[in-house]
Amino acid sequence: MAAPAVIIAVKAAALAVTDHRARITVASVIMALLLPFILVIVMIMSLLDGTSTHNVSAIDAAFHGGAISAQIPEEYRVYLEDIRQSFTILESIIGGIDHIEDGEVDGERVKSIFYSMFFGEVQPSKRAQEEFVNCFVEYEERQDQDGDSYMAAIPITDMEAVYRKIQSQLGQTVSYEQRSNAQRIYNVAEYGLAMPGGIVAGSAMGDGSYQALIAEATKYIGYPYRWGGSTPQTSFDCSGYICWIFTQSNVYNMPRTSAYGIFTQCAVIPKEDARPGDLIFFTKTYASSTPVSHVGLYIGNNQMLHCGDPIGYANINSTYWRSHFYAFGRLSQ
Repeated sequence: MAAPAVIIAVKAAALAVTDHRARITVASVIMALLLPFILVIVMIMSLLDGTSTHNVSAIDAAFHGGAISAQIPEEYRVYLEDIRQSFTILESIIGGIDHIEDGEVDGERVKSIFYSMFFGEVQPSKRAQEEFVNCFVEYEERQDQDGDSYMAAIPITDMEAVYRKIQSQLGQTVSYEQRSNAQRIYNVAEYGLAMPGGIVAGSAMGDGSYQALIAEATKYIGYPYRWGGSTPQTSFDCSGYICWIFTQSNVYNMPRTSAYGIFTQCAVIPKEDARPGDLIFFTKTYASSTPVSHVGLYIGNNQMLHCGDPIGYANINSTYWRSHFYAFGRLSQ
C-alpha cells in the first residue's frame, strides 16, 4: 500500500531539513500528500455514523426515493445513484422468487444489509446480487395438491443464519460494525427518524407495569446462570431471563431470543432519558457474533437487575460495566 511509504518518506524529509523556510515548504508538501488520505478517513467515518444528518438523509433517499437532499455532500450523490440502481435490481430479484412460503422475504432487511456492505463500493453484478438475495431464503422440497414435488422458498428470519450463509456462499464476512450499521439503517428505513436508532420509543414505563415487572424479576434473584436457560426449571442466561420476566409479567410479549434480538426490538435512548423498566445493553462481554452480548433490566440509580452468576443487582457505573456499555433501549409500542 502506498500510504505508509509516503508517510515514511515525508517524515524523513522533514527530519533532514533544518532551514526554517525549507521546513515550511516540506510541511506544505506533507499536508498536500496526506490530505487525500485524511479526507478518505473522514468520509468513511461519516458513512459509519448512523446518526449524522447527511447519512440519515442518504438512507431516506436511498430507501424512499425522491429528490436527493442538498444536505448530502456532492461526493455521496454518485454513491446514492449506484445504490438506488442496486435496490431496483434487488427488489426485482426478490419479487421473482418462486414458491415463497411461510412468510415473505423482508426486502427492507435485505437492502439494509446490502447498503451497509456496499454503499460507496463498486456495486456487485446482477448475478452476485441474485446470490446475495439467495442468502435470505432456504429451499425445501414439498408436494402440491396433486402430489407433484416442487422446491419451496422459505424466508430466513434468523439474521445470524443469514450472515453465516453470506460468509459460506459469498465468501464475505460481515463485520460487527456492518451488522450494527445494518440494524440502524433498517430502523431508519422501516420506522422513521423519531429516535436515535430509528425505532419510535414508547413512553417510560408506568408504575403499574414496572411493579408487575419487578415483582416477577425479583422472584429469581439467586438463580444460577445457565447458558441457553430460559425458564425457572432450567434457570436462565441473560436474554432468557429478560424474555421470561417481560412475558410472564404481561408487560411485553417477548418470545425467546438473544440479547441482540431484544436490542432490535428497542429504540435507542440517551442515558439521561433512561427510566426504571428500560433495558441496558453491553458489548464484548464474551466472544459474541453480534455487537450486543449482554442485557439487563435498568432499575434506576445506576443499578440493573440482570442474570449474572447468580441473578442479582449490579452497579452499571463499575469499571467493568462501563467498559462494555453499548446502549440503553426502550421497547417500542
